[in-house]
Amino acid sequence: MKLGSVSFDSPLLLAPMSAICHFPFRLLMEELGAGGTVSELISCHGINYGNEKTRQMLRIHPKERNVGIQLFGEDPLAMAKSAAVAQEYGPKFIDINMGCPVRKVVSKGGGSALLKDTKSLAQFFKGMKEAIDIPLTIKIRTGWDHDSINANEVVNIAEGEGVEFVAIHGRTRTQQYKGSANWDLLEEVATQSPLPIIGNGDLHSAPLTQERMKKTNCHALMLGRGPLRDPFIFLTSYLDDPTQSPFSPKDFLEIIFVYLELLRDYSDMERTHLIQMRKMIVWFVAGFDGVSEFRGKLFASKELTEVLDHTQEFLLGLEEKDRGRKKVDLQKPFMMGGHG
Repeated sequence: MKLGSVSFDSPLLLAPMSAICHFPFRLLMEELGAGGTVSELISCHGINYGNEKTRQMLRIHPKERNVGIQLFGEDPLAMAKSAAVAQEYGPKFIDINMGCPVRKVVSKGGGSALLKDTKSLAQFFKGMKEAIDIPLTIKIRTGWDHDSINANEVVNIAEGEGVEFVAIHGRTRTQQYKGSANWDLLEEVATQSPLPIIGNGDLHSAPLTQERMKKTNCHALMLGRGPLRDPFIFLTSYLDDPTQSPFSPKDFLEIIFVYLELLRDYSDMERTHLIQMRKMIVWFVAGFDGVSEFRGKLFASKELTEVLDHTQEFLLGLEEKDRGRKKVDLQKPFMMGGHG
């Protein structure tokens, strides 16, 4: 599948998520069926200052096929300079974050605050486009608030400056992650747009994703929170019956260890491994029987070996007792605090 000049393996893509979408998680999702991925949002200023932690976020694994690097910032010159640096790490495209609603980003003029001054966007896009040799893309929201829905306007400006495609989260900035994504508007924009549109918002289960795939005008869909609860969602969304996942607790255990190996490639800090593994495991096992007690054991664990022992005991125990089906309402959102 192609969006503009950018090729992907399928129309289901992984959304950029802060503190999650470094290369261990991105590559894991590619291996589990994601057609492409985008990095977590990365500060243009951190890149330009040579911040070591920020530069670490730019790293791309040699096995990643279809990854974009997402940058955020408010200054056109700083964004253009950082885009040139980011390009050296080998992404397929550079993406501008124009959707983040977090106050510390918005208050400085970045993220979704860029939607407030559309008169400046053409020059903003032009400067970044001239700084790189690879495609430029953007991820936006429907507008700043209910009274300033301007996704169509932004898409048209982007098209005029050579942007390849636009991903749209179906909420305004003031909505944050509350309420429901406005898919009626997303479908309308996709129908009218001169650019390929990626729809994003509330596709947090395989049944919802498949239902949207069957009727959408969007060229692709972007999943954020869903893969955290169901890391197999990119595969199960294509099943004849997406409510009947064939993946067992043993399969979850296998990918948890795959993720750990990727984390070790990314960082040699044991503390990072512990924090990331606890966080990811808790999300992955959401909905299994006895997860509350297990979660308590996990967060009480101070060593990675202890975390892995508890996880193995829990998931293999579910397998042995034939209690491997998750019990979740697939229509209800997961992680309402954000992420996709």
